[in-house]
Formats: sequence, structure tokens, C-alpha cells
Amino acid sequence: MKQGSTLFLKIAVILIGTPVLALCILGLPWLVNNPVNPDYAHILYPIIVGVYVSAIPFYIALYKAFRLLSYIDKNKAFSQISVEALKNIKYFAITISSLYVVMMPFIYLVAEKDDAPGLIIIGMVPIFASMVIAVFAAVLQRLLQEAIDIKSENDLTV
Repeated sequence: MKQGSTLFLKIAVILIGTPVLALCILGLPWLVNNPVNPDYAHILYPIIVGVYVSAIPFYIALYKAFRLLSYIDKNKAFSQISVEALKNIKYFAITISSLYVVMMPFIYLVAEKDDAPGLIIIGMVPIFASMVIAVFAAVLQRLLQEAIDIKSENDLTV
């Protein structure tokens, strides 16, 4: 496969990571220094810590996705290392979803104090998005593993 065939996807992976990096570097420190209402600023701290902690598995999963695209470029798409990359992406997506589930009570408290029920729905978006990614990675992992098994079986019979 040509080297540049996955260039668009690699650029997309980089563009996905850029807003999260900007949020972690610029947005969250600004929010800590300038809370909307100082009465519930202490409730924001666990949420901000949770977002920072969830950025770690997010970037590791993005790195694994980037490596998976490199494997595809090198004609190693149907290999065990690709299956391992998908398995890692699945686990990191589950980790991110779990972290946001742990943060939901704090989001609820902020929504209750601010009388903003829509904040709870916004807080649930990362949970469901990362679970969709985890399920998609699990399906791809299983399909790829079955394809590798069929390929190795065919290699043995020929």
C-alpha cells in the first residue's frame, strides 16, 4: 500500500488531539482562575482533575491509532500487532468512559447549583462517545482476529 494512502486519517488523528490539548493548556487553567460562580468553585476541581486524568488515556489511544495507521501503510494491517493496537484502543476508551462516569456526580452538583439540567446531558456525551469507540474497536478487533485466523489457516493448507 502506498505511504500516503492513510495520510488523511493521520491528519484527522492529529486534528482530533489539537482541541483537547488546547483545552488542557488554555481552557481548564482559565476556568480554575475564573470560575463563573465562586460559591461552587470547589466542585469544579474534581471535574478538572478528571478531565486532565482522562487526557492521558485519550492521547495514548490516539497514539495507538496513529501507529495502527502506520501498520496499514507498511502492509501489516492483518497482523497480531494491529489486533493488539485495537485492543489497547478499546481498553483506553473504556477507561475514559469510566472516568467520566466517576465525574458525573460532580457534574450533577454543578448543574443543580447552577440550575442547568442540560449540563448533565453534555457530561454524558464523552461517556457515550467513548463507549461507541470501545464497541467499534472491539468489533474491529474481533473481525481482524478472525481474518488473521483464516489467513493463517489458508497458509497452512496451501
